[in-house]
Amino acid sequence: MAEVRAAHATDVAAIHDICTRAFHATYQGVLPAGYIGRMLAEFYAPDRIAGRIAPDSPGWLGYQVVEEDGRVLGVAAGGLTAAGAAELFMMYLEPPERGRGLGTLLLNRIIEQVRELGATELWVAAVVGNDLGVPFYEARGFTIQSKRRAYGSTDAEDVWSWLLRRFL
Repeated sequence: MAEVRAAHATDVAAIHDICTRAFHATYQGVLPAGYIGRMLAEFYAPDRIAGRIAPDSPGWLGYQVVEEDGRVLGVAAGGLTAAGAAELFMMYLEPPERGRGLGTLLLNRIIEQVRELGATELWVAAVVGNDLGVPFYEARGFTIQSKRRAYGSTDAEDVWSWLLRRFL
């Protein structure tokens, strides 16, 4: 049975591998290769992951992992961004493990964490063209609020994200 727990330093390699595989599986052919490479290097390099394992509450609640039979299958992270508002910063699953409810377990963990800190709404950014993420969030009560240029996108790349919100 899958369980969600706070990540440990021993999970760094698994988190890196999951994020790399899932990012490629989700965005290959959707996003420019240069953008994919920059985002993976900036956010999911092992050194960066290792430095962010521990929470720095309330803005960063640390990585949460879903584990089954001793194997890490997914990762998520969130935190408060303003009084009453929180963000799901990232969530990735091993691509073959999608559709098993593991993402919902991770999302529920983040919701539980931010509610305890007083959040009444949760935001998430999903890249336009992410045909897995957007329907997942919408099925769990998120609604699209606006569209903005994706973090790190250059004018030439022209990558955009939907901003979705769910009241808690």
